[in-house]
Amino acid sequence: MPVYPEKELYQIRTLAEQAAMLAASDRMRAIRQRWQDTNELRRPDRAPVWCKPVGCWNELLPEEDLICQDPELREIERSLRRTMIKDEIGDDSIVNPWYEVRRCFDVEPENIWGVEVGRHTTGQEGGAWSYDPPLKNHRDVEKLRLPRFTYNKEKTESRIEAVSTALGDILPVKTRSGNAFSQLLSVTIGKYVAELLGLSEMMLKMAMEPDTVHQVTQHVAKAVQDSNHYLRENGLLDHNNDAPMTYCEDFGPPPDSDGKLSLANLWCAANSQEYDQVSPEMWEEFCLRYQLPMMKEFGRVAYGCCENLTQKLDGVLKIPNLHVLVCGAWTDMDVLLEKTSPEKQVIMWRQKATDVVMPDSVDSIHKDLEEGAKKLRGRSYQIVLRELQTLAGHNNRLQEWTRLAIEAAERHSG
Repeated sequence: MPVYPEKELYQIRTLAEQAAMLAASDRMRAIRQRWQDTNELRRPDRAPVWCKPVGCWNELLPEEDLICQDPELREIERSLRRTMIKDEIGDDSIVNPWYEVRRCFDVEPENIWGVEVGRHTTGQEGGAWSYDPPLKNHRDVEKLRLPRFTYNKEKTESRIEAVSTALGDILPVKTRSGNAFSQLLSVTIGKYVAELLGLSEMMLKMAMEPDTVHQVTQHVAKAVQDSNHYLRENGLLDHNNDAPMTYCEDFGPPPDSDGKLSLANLWCAANSQEYDQVSPEMWEEFCLRYQLPMMKEFGRVAYGCCENLTQKLDGVLKIPNLHVLVCGAWTDMDVLLEKTSPEKQVIMWRQKATDVVMPDSVDSIHKDLEEGAKKLRGRSYQIVLRELQTLAGHNNRLQEWTRLAIEAAERHSG
């Protein structure tokens, strides 16, 4: 059993007690109900509002502000302090009455694909980068290998013991293999294909060397599907319907006699950002046709991210278990609302991060939220702000955006 520094352990346990109080609060019960009503296509008190700081966490919680030096406790401290910060922001973040620990898996080959994926960088922290793909020509495709994942029970149990020792009597430990966006690998296969071929090269090869793109995509899709089946067959799947965006009632068939879940009990969140600049026909040929067999195995699908889906909606609506459809900043909301059904889909209305954080005044943010919420009135929808990379010196902007989004959702509820 690990022995932790007393001062650091006190810090962790104090934060855990605060999180446990939040999880049990009336406010949190209302937030859970709001998400559940929305995602079950019922009428909530208002649309849920949620932001994910992503790249600007260092501005909200600099590493030097962390107290714990023990690596295990430092990771827990970071997670719990982020929970407290989100509570101060005031959005519809969900705090659960447990602490999540990811299961540990070994993979062979260690680099997943048998080739080294690289990047060209500026060397500046947070700076731009470009792909340095390992597959330079068609012959290189032969170098690819299928990854084989193996559950490392001993390493997982060691992590569980470490966390339980620190806070298990306050926040019980819950193990997970993944979340809605990824189990061992993601159904968003384009990110792997782009890593292997290069993004620009991938799009050129769709026209110049389509067989190469198909061969690589088939390889990636098989790896994703095999990894999902490995988790299913070994009883390592978990419900993933207790977080923002996908919080809802349990769904799918009852567990089998061994208590194992199937993929039909889980959400799958996927997108096609790497194919934003190609035609609907090429997107369907090189992306959707490979995603569909995988997505059909899941009980519910959330589709889309920052890509413009306006001209691809007919293809997206072919997903038989599509439950949440993302209306990103570049997707025409009017077209999306015309093509979708209030009885079938929840709309995740994504905000453009730069339009939120860059202006000195919030007037344009208020106008955009008002216009969008008014159009969405009567629909089941979420207001979501993600992909943030900086606050651009506006340190209270997430609080301001949250307040304005909640006010717009309240005015245009029902």
